Amino acid sequence: MAQLVMAAATPHNPLLWRAMTDPIPDDLEGVAANFALIRNTIAELAVDVIVLIGTDHIRQFFLENVPAFIVGKAERYHGTYENEVRTFGLEYGEVIGHRELADEITGREVLTEAIDFGISHEWRLDHGFMIPLQYLTPDLDIPVVPIHVNATLPPLPSPRRFAVLGEHLRETIGRWDRDVRVAILTSGHMATDIGGPKQFDGSPDPAFDAEAVGWMRDGDLEAAIEGCRYERLMGAGNVTYQYVNVIAALAAMQGRGADLAEATPSRFASSPFFLWRAR
Repeated sequence: MAQLVMAAATPHNPLLWRAMTDPIPDDLEGVAANFALIRNTIAELAVDVIVLIGTDHIRQFFLENVPAFIVGKAERYHGTYENEVRTFGLEYGEVIGHRELADEITGREVLTEAIDFGISHEWRLDHGFMIPLQYLTPDLDIPVVPIHVNATLPPLPSPRRFAVLGEHLRETIGRWDRDVRVAILTSGHMATDIGGPKQFDGSPDPAFDAEAVGWMRDGDLEAAIEGCRYERLMGAGNVTYQYVNVIAALAAMQGRGADLAEATPSRFASSPFFLWRAR
């Protein structure tokens, strides 16, 4: 049977791509070290497939069609977008898909009882997916099942739905009749206010960051769900709702405390780094 061998969460701030170059600036050493830790863990655990939960930034999924949860079923994915290459210096890349696992997650003929997933056979991945992949799997040689979760355009799925997503992924992988080692990765933010006066002044809400790290460190799933109410997250910054993606990883790890739980400081908003090894 397939094994869920790890889960992790990282930032996807595209500004890192220009700023975090050799020699690594002092204030980004912690970010670089945590990316390296998770990258090395993926290699050590011999991960065969990655399920990557992220949020498209109103590029692939726009106002006229905003699914809450959508799973990629393409054979390959192209990333990124021209403006992200131009503005952030990101690199184009081709990502291998994993159709069979995508079918298992969504249901082959009938949608799952847990979630009515949308599906996409053609998907161009933006920085929310490409930044984690290019730091964690630089050769882009591990097949990926991307899952877009709407954390941008209201009405948003509630935090408890993200827990359902994580539990569904754990159960699906556990009953998949293949000798495959699977990792769940999520990308998102701690407290972050894009375009706001505190965008380049560290965290706009250190109190939220400290509490949010504690939920993952202590494995307190119910506290995380309760603490991620819409009003609280928007009060912490206009894109902080993308922190909720981490709840799926915590639920997939059955609410166990993370082996790494950190809001890593930098010149930007603090970066989420969480890591669980399966036990």
